[in-house]
Amino acid sequence: MTSIRVLLADDDPLVRSGLALMLGGAPDVEVAGEAGDGDAACALARRLRPDVVLMDIRMPGTDGLEATEALRAGPDAPEVIILTTFDTDEHVLRALRAGAAGFLLKDTRPEEIVGALRRLRAGEPVLSPSVARRLIAHVAGGGDEALRRRNRARERLALLSGREREVAAAIGRGASNAEIADGLYMGLPTVKTHVSRILTKLDLNNRVQIALLANDAE
Repeated sequence: MTSIRVLLADDDPLVRSGLALMLGGAPDVEVAGEAGDGDAACALARRLRPDVVLMDIRMPGTDGLEATEALRAGPDAPEVIILTTFDTDEHVLRALRAGAAGFLLKDTRPEEIVGALRRLRAGEPVLSPSVARRLIAHVAGGGDEALRRRNRARERLALLSGREREVAAAIGRGASNAEIADGLYMGLPTVKTHVSRILTKLDLNNRVQIALLANDAE
């Protein structure tokens, strides 16, 4: 199996070294490079073309959130997983809406970080449980902004076919492609085709943004 090429972006060289050592023990993961700030991460990502960037939030100059927005807005963008000690709702939602595929805390166990990289390659969710719980709580909140967000989300989902909306709703519940295939009685290739069509029709970056939109519409 082809290795998952990872770029490490963190301003602490000890953290980068620890991550590189930990990831180096996984047979299917390759550390492609290291960056100490957001600008360097963007430049290296364009040059090295990693599959995934493990991105810290708080870095000098261009921070991880700005770098995520810049990376995901460009062509052939790598996936981004935010790996940080900062886990406020504002950080989580901004990162995910910018196109990050996941958000993990730095106290996540090494094997779980490697597992997140593998799940990402398989098209599965990579949110830590604590982050997922807060995300659901945020979406469940009321108020005028929540109502406007719900109406906008429903208008966008109306662009999809009925089957595509079912797939989007399942993604919003955190289901993997295999679980969607079982639950909706369709083949795995068909699920992947529906996911691709949803991303194209709604101009979204990844399945996390599909999940956000599906939950906004509830």
